[in-house]
Amino acid sequence: MQRKAVLESAEINRIVTAAREEALRNKWSVTVAVVDDGGHLLALERLDNCAPISAYIAAEKARTAALGRRDTKNYEDMVNSGRTAFISAPLLTSLEGGLPLLVEGVVVAAIGVSGVKPEQDAQIAAAGVAALCSNQA
Repeated sequence: MQRKAVLESAEINRIVTAAREEALRNKWSVTVAVVDDGGHLLALERLDNCAPISAYIAAEKARTAALGRRDTKNYEDMVNSGRTAFISAPLLTSLEGGLPLLVEGVVVAAIGVSGVKPEQDAQIAAAGVAALCSNQA
């Protein structure tokens, strides 16, 4: 039988806090979502003045990164290069800003961010990932 790592509340809070701090440092109003490896929501924080739709989009970015086991930018790149069928794939958003969270090479969760430009969403998500990775070292 295999064993797998799972996030605990302390790690989830650290991820969200790091993402929030990155957003606030840049004066970006976003929503941050963290899901487990099955795409189930563990945390959601919508910063002041962020559009309500961003809560849905951030959660879907996180879910896509968790279930697809990859950065959502990969899907956006596929769509932009002509594989438009990915637009209609179930439970997928082909928008940059969702990143898987890995422990020992295995996806244990994912983070999704929505509210600013795609590369800025990804920058905030990367800060959340870095908070988890720095704790593993």
